[in-house]
Amino acid sequence: MKNILIPTDFSENAWNALIYGVSLFNKVKCTFYLIHVNAIKPYSGNEPTMFIPPEILEESILTQSRKKLKSLLEKIQKLPSNNKHTFQTKAVYGFFTDSIKKEVLNNKIELIIMGTKGASGTKAISIGSNTGNVITKVPCAVLAIPEKTKYHYPKEIGFPTDFLLGYDAEIMKKIKDIILLHHSAIRFLYVASKGNGLSLDQLKNREFLKEYFKNIAYSFHILKEKKLDIAVQHFVESCNLDMIVMVAKNLNFIQRILIRPKVEKISYHTTVPFLVIHE
Repeated sequence: MKNILIPTDFSENAWNALIYGVSLFNKVKCTFYLIHVNAIKPYSGNEPTMFIPPEILEESILTQSRKKLKSLLEKIQKLPSNNKHTFQTKAVYGFFTDSIKKEVLNNKIELIIMGTKGASGTKAISIGSNTGNVITKVPCAVLAIPEKTKYHYPKEIGFPTDFLLGYDAEIMKKIKDIILLHHSAIRFLYVASKGNGLSLDQLKNREFLKEYFKNIAYSFHILKEKKLDIAVQHFVESCNLDMIVMVAKNLNFIQRILIRPKVEKISYHTTVPFLVIHE
């Protein structure tokens, strides 16, 4: 049994992420926990002075959310039936990231699947603030599904890496499980910004990957590019990748890929789902 958490705001974007998740794990016995978080908003001095008791306000909000979750379940029931999948719903009132952390702990969640629309303005996280916060602050694997990305069989999975950190066997197993489930190939990318060769530690870590994935179709690729995010974009396009996998242990490396100075520039994650694995 796999426990998967899918936050929803009842948008088409969230529905798209749900469809992607049930399709990706079509042959796996799963419980999907659908959660809607009514986020607590900071008080603004410009708001009306009329006072509503917090408990009445919260219950009113949650009642509406539960109705929407019921409608969502009815929509799910119209999908092709799959006796391997069950769905549970929950509406909560609180801070978004804290609520997600609590659900991960209480329900032994193994994977969070989120839709992401991106952000607006300069120096913004292109994947959206909620998704970015979950990736960086919640110790659970996250699969982010860009807006309007339709599910198709993940034949090619990309793994950008700088080979600087050792790889935990448990993390690698999570990646291998996805690969074996879909008989995918994995393509490793190293971005050589300075033109220097690999250090002894980097060579050692690369050899570990070769050994660990020796029975799976794999290849290593080197690109010379000053900007990591642009290199990854070229990598996705040239290898026709269906998914990107990254390890959260190297958070600085991930942030260099996901954060762009100007979000109007098209980045790979606008079309390709990406999976971030935590220890």
